[in-house]
Amino acid sequence: MTYCVALRLKDGLVMLADTRTNAGVDNISTFRKLSTIEHPGERVIGIMTAGNLAVSQAAVNMAVEQGVRVRDGDELETLHTVPTMVRAAQLMGQAVREVYRIDGPSLEAQAGDFNVSILMGGQVGNGEMRLFQVYSAGNYIEATEDTPYLQIGEHKYGKPIIDRALSYDTALGDGLKLALISMDSTMRSNLSVGMPIDLMVYRRNALKVAMQRRIKDDDAYFTGLRHSWSDALTQAYRAIPGPGWEF
Repeated sequence: MTYCVALRLKDGLVMLADTRTNAGVDNISTFRKLSTIEHPGERVIGIMTAGNLAVSQAAVNMAVEQGVRVRDGDELETLHTVPTMVRAAQLMGQAVREVYRIDGPSLEAQAGDFNVSILMGGQVGNGEMRLFQVYSAGNYIEATEDTPYLQIGEHKYGKPIIDRALSYDTALGDGLKLALISMDSTMRSNLSVGMPIDLMVYRRNALKVAMQRRIKDDDAYFTGLRHSWSDALTQAYRAIPGPGWEF
């Protein structure tokens, strides 16, 4: 399994993904789930995936490298050439459906699971910075100012902190902290999510990646954040008055 979270904030995007792939307790591997397309001054698109690894890799490779035809006779289109982020989401959905057309029947015949979720955020040219989630059927939803984040994979453990603390106006640095706390909370409660984790930060209208980083077990900041958050939770619940009930 995996956990990916993306924040679309007033000032930019934060995208964070773990790297653990689990095909049973004795078959755990590390695979990068976050990839980035960057043409400085022209476009930045971040992609994160969860679900069946073979399906997600095939869909991303098709959208990024092989290309998808909009209609019969048209030239192949990729995420390097799409004119807008909306078209990027549509193209990724088409790639997922094409992979299903090719591999879906064989997977189902072997009792396999055609399961893929994709988060894709970024900006193309002068267009709006956007964030989408693409489903296994190839359809998608978009993050809004009311709900400025999207999650895929093992999201339930990291969701409460984001729901309580995040808003569209949250500063980019604070959003990064919340995403990291959300990831730490997930890793604490689910062994199928694990280090290292990959991070990308993008500032609105910059059309270049602000930061891309792999965070490992020995990362000083992340280690300190984990301890600080645990200590803060302990102090907070101890500071709350007891209910005064007799028992």
